[in-house]
Amino acid sequence: MSFWRKEVIGFALDHETRKQMDEQRAWIARDPSNPRPYYHLAQFCRMEGRQEEALGLLLEAVRLDDGLAEAHCSLAEIYAMREDYPAAWRHARRAEAAGEPRAVELLRQYKVAE
Repeated sequence: MSFWRKEVIGFALDHETRKQMDEQRAWIARDPSNPRPYYHLAQFCRMEGRQEEALGLLLEAVRLDDGLAEAHCSLAEIYAMREDYPAAWRHARRAEAAGEPRAVELLRQYKVAE
């Protein structure tokens, strides 16, 4: 990896990601009953490979709003990667019921048994 990509661009992206994560945490502190910052923070955690933290944040998001389709889609993806297919389908179906069919389509495409 080149110096520019690793030292300059990578540093700037890491800095911006940390900044965005801090903003989501501050939003949670201000409004802990809002599911959106939990969902957004979970996506940053997933990007950083912190799947356990992401899972907990996503579960909190859907606890606060069971109709948050994006969070159910992300949960379906995480559970599919863990080969917990019943949980993946459960969240995919909830996302579909909330108007987002992407997770169901993905599970069908990869022939994940229901």
